[in-house]
Amino acid sequence: MKLKEFIAFLNKLEGNSIFYKLNKVRNEAIMVEVTVPGQRCEIEFLEDGTVDIEKFIRDKDMYGVNELETLFKEFSD
Repeated sequence: MKLKEFIAFLNKLEGNSIFYKLNKVRNEAIMVEVTVPGQRCEIEFLEDGTVDIEKFIRDKDMYGVNELETLFKEFSD
């Protein structure tokens, strides 16, 4: 994807009132993080022109405050 197409993509997100933010995780890519109700996408535009998309889709469950302890128990170093 060329820069012109990348900018058009960002303009389309803005034109449709879709929240996004830019990030950089890999040396060879720019990430666009898109958040919509029930879903978050990480869209990476790589220097070779390819696009990688990873979707995180929310389950329908709601969790209580005890889930915070699970977060630290399972993901702390």
